[in-house]
Amino acid sequence: MCYLVAKNVDKIGSIVMETTHGQHLVDFKDKLLSEVNIRKIQLVTISRPSAYGEYEPYRFVDSEDEFEEQVKLL
Repeated sequence: MCYLVAKNVDKIGSIVMETTHGQHLVDFKDKLLSEVNIRKIQLVTISRPSAYGEYEPYRFVDSEDEFEEQVKLL
């Protein structure tokens, strides 16, 4: 298990989705990065949110669709 984090570098807070490592995650991140301004949006995979205070406050989402929708609004 891991967490995919999306952060707009100009804003406070981030969007987080629990997921798993693997090719599906790589493909999902590539898809998202092709649809957003990569100079503003940072996508990182972390092991546990409590260890990365620089991304707080976290807004957790439940699905890839919701994550993608929220990232596009960043």
